Amino acid sequence: MPKIKTNRAAAKRFKRTGTGKFTFSKANGSHILTKKSRKRKRSLRQGQIIDKTNVREVRLLLPNG
Repeated sequence: MPKIKTNRAAAKRFKRTGTGKFTFSKANGSHILTKKSRKRKRSLRQGQIIDKTNVREVRLLLPNG
């Protein structure tokens, strides 16, 4: 039986927390930062937890955690 492969693109974008939820980092925080407000840049630094409607798809992409 072949091994189940992890989707490498998803593995670079999502991490599993200790409780089993998935986190991701927001987009638009790496360049052209001069026109963005301090508040916006500060909120872009924080990771987010995936919505429960998308958890099933991410779990299929990352079968091994």
